[in-house]
Amino acid sequence: MAYLNYKSFTLGVEEEYMVLDPATRELQSHEQRIVHEGQKIIKDKVKAEMHQAVVEVGTDICQNIDEAFTDIALLRKTISDIAQSLGHSIGASGTHPFSHWESQLITDHIRYNEIVNELQEAARSNLIFGLHVHVGMETREMANHIANSTRYFLPHIYALSTNSPFWEGRKTGYKSYRTKVFDKFPRTGIPEAFESIEAYDNYVKLLMKTNCIDNAKKIWWDLRVHPFFNTVEFRICDVPMTVDETITIAALFQAICAKIYKLRQQNMNYIQYSRALINENKWRASRYGIDGYLIDFGKEEEINTRVLIYELLDFVDDVVDHLGSRHRIDYVHRMLENGTGADRQLKVYEESKNLVSVTDYIQSQFLTGI
Repeated sequence: MAYLNYKSFTLGVEEEYMVLDPATRELQSHEQRIVHEGQKIIKDKVKAEMHQAVVEVGTDICQNIDEAFTDIALLRKTISDIAQSLGHSIGASGTHPFSHWESQLITDHIRYNEIVNELQEAARSNLIFGLHVHVGMETREMANHIANSTRYFLPHIYALSTNSPFWEGRKTGYKSYRTKVFDKFPRTGIPEAFESIEAYDNYVKLLMKTNCIDNAKKIWWDLRVHPFFNTVEFRICDVPMTVDETITIAALFQAICAKIYKLRQQNMNYIQYSRALINENKWRASRYGIDGYLIDFGKEEEINTRVLIYELLDFVDDVVDHLGSRHRIDYVHRMLENGTGADRQLKVYEESKNLVSVTDYIQSQFLTGI
C-alpha cells in the first residue's frame, strides 16, 4: 500500500481550570488577574472565560503528541504558579464539588454579555470545565468525512474522561454531570452526520441568515468541523484531573482520525450510526463512566465499556506508531486500572465523607506527572 502521510494530524489542546480560594476551597473570582499576568509569559495561550472563576488555556499547534504534552505541562505549571502568587489555587474537574453558580461573577465582555442576555439562567448556571482537542486535517472535506465517522467513538473516550460526579454539594449519581448542565444550551450534544462539507456550511449559513446565531462558534456540539480551519474539534470530554489523562485522550482522538483517514485511502469506511443511537451510549458513559456497558450496534448487544475501550485500542493499533503516540496511548491501561477522575473523586468522598477533602484532592493532582 502507498505510504500514507499522517503529518496533517496536528494537535491543539484547550483546557478549562477552576480558580479556588485556598482557605474555603470555594470557586473564587480572580478578576482576570491570572489572565493578565499569564499573558505576559504565555501570550494568548491563556484566556478569560464566561465565569470569573474559570481560566482557559490553549496550546500552540503541535506537530505530535509529545509537543502537546510539553505545552500543556508548561501551561499547567505557569497558571498554577501565577495563581499561587496571587493567593489562589487551581484544580481541574468537570464541575466544582460544592460551589454554587448563583454566587459566581460573570466576566464583563461583550461576547459573554450577549450569551447571558440570550440564554439567561442556562448561561449563568453553566459553571463547567471541559477539554477541547483540535485535530488538523488535509482539507475541510476530509474533516467532514472524519467527523461523521468518529462520532461513534465519542462515548467511549468520554467515559474515560468522566470527572464531574458532584454538583452544588450533592453526589449526582453520574460519573459526568457536566454534560447534564451543558445540555441546557441549544446546539449541544452529538451532531448529525453531514453528507458533505457544503451541507454543513449551508446549515451554518442558514442559522446565521435567520439570526439563530451570529457566528459558527455558537454551535456547541460534542464535535464539530471548525468553521474556518481544517480541523475537527472534539468537545465532549470533562477536563481531566491530570496532564497524563489529557494527553492520552488527545492521542486517542488523533489516532481515531488517522485510522478513519487510512480506511478512506483504502476505499473503506466505518459504519455510520444515527445520532439517536450514539446518544444512548453517551448517556451510559455520563452515568456509569468506564464501569458500565455500552451498546455494540454491530452486534446489537450490551458490552462491558472496558472491553469496548480495549477493542478501540486494537482498532487504532496500526496507526499509533506512525503518529509516534504509542507511549501515550498505552496510558489508557493505567486509567482503566486507577479509575477515571470521577472514580477517584468518589473514592476520596467515600473515605472522608467530606467535599472539602475531595476539592483538596483535585487540587493536589493538578501538577501530577509534570
